Amino acid sequence: MAAPAPPALPWTVRLMIFVCAVATDIAQRRDGTVNRFVFSLVDRQASASALPDRSGVRSADVTVDAPRGVWARVFSPAKQADARLLPVVVYFHGSGFVLFSAASAPFDAMCRRFCRALGAVVVSVNYRLAPENRYPAAYDDGVDVLRYLGTTGLPDDLAVPVDLSRCFLAGDNAGGNIAHHVAQRWTTATASSSNPIRLAGVILLQAFFGGEERTEAELRLEGVAPAVNMRRCDWLWRAFLPEGADRNHPAAHVTGEAGPEPELPEGFPPALVVIGGLDPMQDWQRRYAAMLRRKGKVVRVIEFPEAIHAFYGFPELADAGKVLKDMKAFMDERNAPDSAA
Repeated sequence: MAAPAPPALPWTVRLMIFVCAVATDIAQRRDGTVNRFVFSLVDRQASASALPDRSGVRSADVTVDAPRGVWARVFSPAKQADARLLPVVVYFHGSGFVLFSAASAPFDAMCRRFCRALGAVVVSVNYRLAPENRYPAAYDDGVDVLRYLGTTGLPDDLAVPVDLSRCFLAGDNAGGNIAHHVAQRWTTATASSSNPIRLAGVILLQAFFGGEERTEAELRLEGVAPAVNMRRCDWLWRAFLPEGADRNHPAAHVTGEAGPEPELPEGFPPALVVIGGLDPMQDWQRRYAAMLRRKGKVVRVIEFPEAIHAFYGFPELADAGKVLKDMKAFMDERNAPDSAA
């Protein structure tokens, strides 16, 4: 198949992608370390605020493990019209396990949109970054945040009632990878646990999976798709995976072509897999959905043929609004009283 033409994007989106891509390339040192000072120059930070924003969403930071630097930002509606218990979305930000944080302005803004559009309390996890903290640090941090929520709960001044038995894991890019692995660990370890956290679903937005194989989409979109290319992805995997491991490591390769498929417990939740037609990683995401089906799991795939990688982070793009509706529909189905476990 011939390579498509570069996508037509608003100039604001093109500029943001260009700046982020340049900063990423400069920050990715040849020796495998990250120049965090350089990247900090473009990584705008947003503070939590107890005062609601214009859309009625407020936020607060909670410390999960201070020595490890694990914390979360909780987004909640300032008001609620009824006493309905809200679901909880535990969100893992993207950027290849290496860059950004829960306080980064783009992810803060995105989680505010999620809170408003999904009618949920959103818990954005600030996990430890690679290469300073390689596999399995991010997965460990995700599980520990769920344990924290189950034992400590959400802040007392949240002002809205929540139902921890209707918890969704979600993530974009590397965050989608983390959401999968945390769901796998959690449902394996808590099958008979008294912890109140129950996973109602997992939402993967253009999740970061991979392998040594070069897929058709990776080859076809090389040099065409904005932001994502094989060189950058390979560097990120080397930064995150154990030293000496290749991309067929089970953290990256979860679809079974180069090794055993992952063991998924009976309680592994239904999944929503979001794929973009201009994302070089799309073939790995389709294979992931196919693996879930082979395992007898409930999975819904939503494809946006013209979507670039990270399209959901740009409210200027029409598909960013559409995917919120798909996420809300998926969550509403999973919240229905007669929905399957």
